[in-house]
Amino acid sequence: MSTPTAVVSETGLPVGTWQLDPIHSTASFAVRHMGIATFRGRFEQFADASLIVDQLGDAKLVGTVRADSILVKDGALAAHLQSPDFFDVERYPEIRFVSSTIRRDADKLVVDGQLTVKDQTRSVDARGMINGPAEVLGGATKIGITLDTVIDRTEFGLNFNAQLPAGGAAVANEVKLTVELELTLTQGDAQGEMG
Repeated sequence: MSTPTAVVSETGLPVGTWQLDPIHSTASFAVRHMGIATFRGRFEQFADASLIVDQLGDAKLVGTVRADSILVKDGALAAHLQSPDFFDVERYPEIRFVSSTIRRDADKLVVDGQLTVKDQTRSVDARGMINGPAEVLGGATKIGITLDTVIDRTEFGLNFNAQLPAGGAAVANEVKLTVELELTLTQGDAQGEMG
């Protein structure tokens, strides 16, 4: 069996179809809580994610996480976050991102696209970095992508809040989203490039 190898496109992005390694990938969020600290959580299950890049560097990054896989340090809080006050996971089980443009500047990555939460779709601009491609243990070829963006959660129908005794909101509207993706060049795609 031939070892997958990556070709770099004209724009510096690695050519091919890159599929998510869900074990080594994360999607997380961070939000100011009670005006004094940062609260963090994550989504444990990706429904799918992939990066497809052609020889000219035209690329598309798509990804979906299961909203009901939200993980925080308290079961009651997790249930509240899954309720209609927040993600309403029974009605809206998935959170999805589809890129519109991707460009690479050295190891920096700029991704613009559409994020959908609770059937509300908004444009987001994500910034981060790309590592690789590199051959790893077992002979596979992988890349790593880290992206951050900041959203206003109320634009996606995540409106629940409470007022603090001295004024101000218990939960900030501004939320930082971070994805850390490990993606593998598909064997069939690599063979097609090499053939």
